[in-house]
Amino acid sequence: MADSEQQVFRLPRPLRLESGAVLSHVEVAYHTFGRLNASRDNVVWVCHALTANAEVESWWPGLFGAGTHFDPADWFVVCANVLGSCYGSTGPLTSNPETGTAAYHEFPLLTIRDLVTAHEALREHLALPRVHTLIGGSLGGQQAVEWAIQRPSLFENLVLLATNARHSAWGIAFNEAQRLAIFADPTYEQATPDGGAAGLRAARAMALLSYRSYNAYGRTQTEPNDEVLQDFLASSYQRYQGDKLVARFNAYSYVSLSRSMDSHHVGRGRGGLATALGRIQARTLVIGISSDVLFPPAEQQVLARHIRGATYAEMDSAYGHDGFLIETAQITHFLERFYVQTYVH
Repeated sequence: MADSEQQVFRLPRPLRLESGAVLSHVEVAYHTFGRLNASRDNVVWVCHALTANAEVESWWPGLFGAGTHFDPADWFVVCANVLGSCYGSTGPLTSNPETGTAAYHEFPLLTIRDLVTAHEALREHLALPRVHTLIGGSLGGQQAVEWAIQRPSLFENLVLLATNARHSAWGIAFNEAQRLAIFADPTYEQATPDGGAAGLRAARAMALLSYRSYNAYGRTQTEPNDEVLQDFLASSYQRYQGDKLVARFNAYSYVSLSRSMDSHHVGRGRGGLATALGRIQARTLVIGISSDVLFPPAEQQVLARHIRGATYAEMDSAYGHDGFLIETAQITHFLERFYVQTYVH
């Protein structure tokens, strides 16, 4: 298997969601990079974050791609677009073959466990008996830790970045504030492909405050002209970031996946967080970010404390939560140390 164009896998049967709702026709878009070796033991599976896609080399270029730590010359990399997204997998804008219409704001609730169910179905379809490394940050990390709990013997190594075992009240509040902005846009209820665009623009501007840090804004967005009274650099930056997301994403997927994130709680129905995390058998590296206000390091420390034998590392970064996408040199350093410790000692 070499590098692929986007491929689509159709689940062979309807998918019953954790909520009890049923998706009758489910498709998962995915990419693979590199070649599977003869022993089929060089698989790296990437779980992506909220608004990313299956083309991991496009959004994690310092970590995946030629000459990086996960070079496709050495690894067979799989990345699947999550259900609920707008990059090829079944989501709110997908037309139902039976009705010919999309669900838009009536799309059913997807939990993190539902996203993982789709990943597992794809893994079985690809006939991958074992995964060398499962890696994800933020929403991707939530999927990865959930999957490692569900299938503990499947994964040899687990890498969790800027994520948690349960989405916090703080994180849920951020997501709800963004959804309120989307719901306040009257076009959201009109159920058209570009519905809620103005609300999404505002939501992204809110979200960015949780992805970055006070110091990052101070360094890059402080107004150099002391005489300016309005239209500050920081103001135009927020508008710019909102416009960028509206151009590539949609409000219905944003609402769906932010709700998925809110649902994340590995201890639900399993006797609590500690018991659930204790099921993980993979050698685990947990990476926090010093300036992350959305997923603060204390949340990664909880993961490391309760996953047997886990290694914890913390990046010193001014970029806040977005550091897991930006600080690839630091991440590579931690990965190299982790694999050396794993296979030498």
